[in-house]
Amino acid sequence: MERHQTLKNFLANWAGENALNKAVAETIDKMCGAAATIADLIAQGTLAGEMAAIVGDNADGDAQKFLDVKSNELIFAALRDSPVAVMGSEEDEEAVPLSEGAPLAVAVDPLDGSSNIETNVSIGTIFSIFPTATAADSSPEKVFYQPGTNQIGAGFMVYGPQTTIVFTVGDGTHVATLDRKTGEFLVTLENMKMISGKREYAINASNYRQWSPGIRAYIDDCLAGTDGPRGENYNMRWVASLVAEAFRILIRGGIFLYPGDNRDGYECGRLRLVYEAFPVAMVVEQAGGVATNTTKRILDLVPDDLHQRTPLVFGPADEVERVKAYQESPVEKGATSPLFGHRGLFR
Repeated sequence: MERHQTLKNFLANWAGENALNKAVAETIDKMCGAAATIADLIAQGTLAGEMAAIVGDNADGDAQKFLDVKSNELIFAALRDSPVAVMGSEEDEEAVPLSEGAPLAVAVDPLDGSSNIETNVSIGTIFSIFPTATAADSSPEKVFYQPGTNQIGAGFMVYGPQTTIVFTVGDGTHVATLDRKTGEFLVTLENMKMISGKREYAINASNYRQWSPGIRAYIDDCLAGTDGPRGENYNMRWVASLVAEAFRILIRGGIFLYPGDNRDGYECGRLRLVYEAFPVAMVVEQAGGVATNTTKRILDLVPDDLHQRTPLVFGPADEVERVKAYQESPVEKGATSPLFGHRGLFR
């Protein structure tokens, strides 16, 4: 049997004697400790109680479930004894100070995909690590108001048949899997690369009528299959769990789209920039992919609110750039154009 390096040793070797890197390694290790506990709780399902019970609303007015709150509490407890000065969470209205003077700030979605808690579908945790030194204002409420390019670590856990962490510390994207016998995360895949050519897209098609003309045109051409301008058939996937979608796309290719739309409150999408889009974008880019808000690179954006929302598109560069072209010139692209309405120019 192949012997896998522990994630702790992997990060220690990467960090060396660099003080900031060692702080990042320790923080990821703390996050993994909390994740193992969350995974155990999820594995018990209803035996551990009503995990999906509504217990309140979060900072953005979304319903909080018991497991949302419990996951947030476990992560907060883990980071209290770590080199983290500030924790920002989807479940808290404001960022919370931890260790004054510590070099890092961590933003987290404690339980992504919580609408799936009771359905036994993969859910997860997403996190972003920023240095406090690069913030224009290191106060708790403003420390995260810096571009995604300033991240020095990011990742997400997937609680599914396996519990995994997909992470980057700026030197590629890697995967570690929880060994339930020992409680250790073991590195099982290093330097994963985004796959091009997979004819598969992930989007919530029920919102079709609310999308911009460009997004509708892109999806129309995918749906047209071999009879349309793309000349190939496409499959659609939608799990309603960002971590599950991202993991699948990183492993086997495809593209993810969560655009803004015409519904009230959805004009800027529904995913949070700081603790969902930023970390996923860093992981994707480190694997050779691209992440945008349909037209602009996600990591170049600068938030002015911890809970700021954004559209998100990610996948291989050629397909993400194609979405951008449709969004910027919808009349010139796609099935809405008379020229390409049924068959492509060269078909």
